[in-house]
Amino acid sequence: MSRAFTFYEFFAGGGMARIGLGADWRCLFANDFDPLKAATYRANFADAPGHFHQGDVWALSPADLPGAPDLAWASSPCQDFSLAGARAGLTGGRSSAFFGFWRLVEGLDKEGRAPRAIVIENVTGLLTSHGGRDLEALCDALAERGYRFGALEIDAVGFVPQSRPRLFVVATRAEPPAGLTGASGYQSRAVREAHARLPAALQANWIWWALPAPPARNTDLAAVLEFDAEVAWHTPAKTARLLELMAPLHRARVEAARLQAGSAVGAVFRRTRRQAGQRVQRAEVRFDGLSGCLRTPRGGSSRQALLFAGGGEVRSRLLTAREAARLMGLPDNYVLPEGLNAGLHVAGDGVAVPVVRWLAAHILEPLLRTPSAIAAE
Repeated sequence: MSRAFTFYEFFAGGGMARIGLGADWRCLFANDFDPLKAATYRANFADAPGHFHQGDVWALSPADLPGAPDLAWASSPCQDFSLAGARAGLTGGRSSAFFGFWRLVEGLDKEGRAPRAIVIENVTGLLTSHGGRDLEALCDALAERGYRFGALEIDAVGFVPQSRPRLFVVATRAEPPAGLTGASGYQSRAVREAHARLPAALQANWIWWALPAPPARNTDLAAVLEFDAEVAWHTPAKTARLLELMAPLHRARVEAARLQAGSAVGAVFRRTRRQAGQRVQRAEVRFDGLSGCLRTPRGGSSRQALLFAGGGEVRSRLLTAREAARLMGLPDNYVLPEGLNAGLHVAGDGVAVPVVRWLAAHILEPLLRTPSAIAAE
């Protein structure tokens, strides 16, 4: 390769997409609105003063963006697409930030500096938000600027011991080579149904990206945990309270683990369930070696707990920020902000690093090296 690939990272958070892209990529511009994430980005990248901009994407103009990037990566705010949220869609206050980003792409295109490829990462709820109209609006915007596109639903569980399904829309103006298209296990039923709902004109611009499956993951939840002496444990009373919140099925799982000779670790989430017409808080545990999907902590109930059972005992504690970072595929030298909630906020609102690396290695880099892509520069 004669030069590094160049990219913009919008809604950059703590720079996880940048880390995932790797050493063959050079960041020309990055932005995020959140002061905590901005401080974390600066703490981890020595070159941040030269290209990182903290502020609202709507306040930017093409003049703020240097060069003509190979890639624009946008992990736009997902709350309005989330199945757990209000699903306000692309008209929602947070997710409308996507159009702040897209306004910049349109401006770059008018100047002949449009990115050669685009990745839009979001929650899988985007596939069905507003009956598919939000995905249609996104695809329509891409098509209007001459991009072809396709979507992949990738669960980070194939790479790290965390259940974290996300949608990746990959767009290009270049004709993808045959090796990058075809059947893929990441073309989920939801993706296929979303494609079928699109108008014929947009279906004609669709690319079925062929992304191979990674090697079998050889780590589980226990592998990312810190040493017992280095963490704060719940009191017995707090553990008992956690168990009281469990339905009989989950209590039975804990009891079976408690009676084992060895030790088992389970991930616990507190959720609100509807029972007999009332909303009831429940704790749910899984002992399959995985954590549940990390979220940003907006209160005690949204923080993931760990439960250790075996040898007749049960103990519990919160997942630490460093453990959350490991579940996102971040290295241990990644600088986290001080405080549990701050660390969980940065980790829980990012993209899993090894997923980005896999996508870059098997689609983005081969695509950008093709003669048709190089000719489009």
